[in-house]
Amino acid sequence: MMKHKRTYAGLFALAMLCSAMTGCANEPADSSTSNANASSAASKADSSAPENKEKADDGKYSDTITLVWYPNESANDYDKAREEVGKLVEKATGKTVEQKLTTDYAITIEALSNGTAQIGCCMGAEGYIQAKNANDAVDTLFVQSGESGTLDDALYYSFFAVKEENAEKYKNGDSYSIDNIKGQKISFVSNSSTSGFKVPTNTIISHFASDNLMIDDLLEGGSDAFFSEVLFGGSHQGSAFNLLSGKCDVAAFCDLELAPYADLSSGDPAATGSVYTIKDDASAPFDTVTGDTYTIIQSTPVLNGPFAYNGDTLSPEDVQAIKDLFTSEEVKNNPLIFYSEDSGEQGIYEKKSDKMGFVTVEDSWYDPIRNMES
Repeated sequence: MMKHKRTYAGLFALAMLCSAMTGCANEPADSSTSNANASSAASKADSSAPENKEKADDGKYSDTITLVWYPNESANDYDKAREEVGKLVEKATGKTVEQKLTTDYAITIEALSNGTAQIGCCMGAEGYIQAKNANDAVDTLFVQSGESGTLDDALYYSFFAVKEENAEKYKNGDSYSIDNIKGQKISFVSNSSTSGFKVPTNTIISHFASDNLMIDDLLEGGSDAFFSEVLFGGSHQGSAFNLLSGKCDVAAFCDLELAPYADLSSGDPAATGSVYTIKDDASAPFDTVTGDTYTIIQSTPVLNGPFAYNGDTLSPEDVQAIKDLFTSEEVKNNPLIFYSEDSGEQGIYEKKSDKMGFVTVEDSWYDPIRNMES
């Protein structure tokens, strides 16, 4: 396999973005040792009484809009939230919406880039970039804001995590380090995941600069490899479960996707050194590891991923109507999209302030991710 050219600046540029940016399951996917096989399930969104609107186009756009979801949000826990997104798209466009669920990031990326899906929902930056590289007609719709309601703090966090009982092995003085992950068994999410692969591997390449590593060196394990074994969970939930079930020593996943299943038990939210505990009522497969704890040994900020669309198959009128509705106060206050502990619903994003909602974003905002090692 041809090795990729090395670059080191991307990761640290991302960590500086907060100050530099001006615009800135029931059952998760299979946690096997490789990405899940390409397969998908489709379910029809509730299309009850959408607001009918006439759309003027030249006939090249479908009367049905297909939404495609990553494995993370294809879990049954997100059924109501996915249906709500579909209803909102129907309300904005007057068109019928279909849902496409997946077990592999690659299915989502391919469906968006080839136009069999018009909208990619809750994509990571890396998946969006891969889809746009495949078809330049792919572009951003909107993105979850930060607590400020703007792009300035529109960030989530990529974790390296270990079981709490093993955390002392990764101590460096009073804090933690990834110095000792070499030779361990690791789980990533998917090689199309931003926070579950691209950011973690760039962190490793930068941290172990003297080893002259490239991405290809981190894809497989072995006696003469950097890791003894490399697994892919297929989803953030799957990668975390690989850790908690003892299949690996270290796992990469993000804070957002584990929020419905784990509570912060010590430390600051999403911070290095913080400890999380799997909830007593966590759904499968976490119901087999309730009460188990994991420690964050490194936490790295990541740009929030977008909802994206294919401009070859979604009309400009529909694009604008969807943007207008999803960036409105109505959606900002919808508990099936932005949930809180007392909302009684499992939405897509945890609402951390009254200002948090969706905001529009330009493609160039993702250049820090685009410019990382790939």
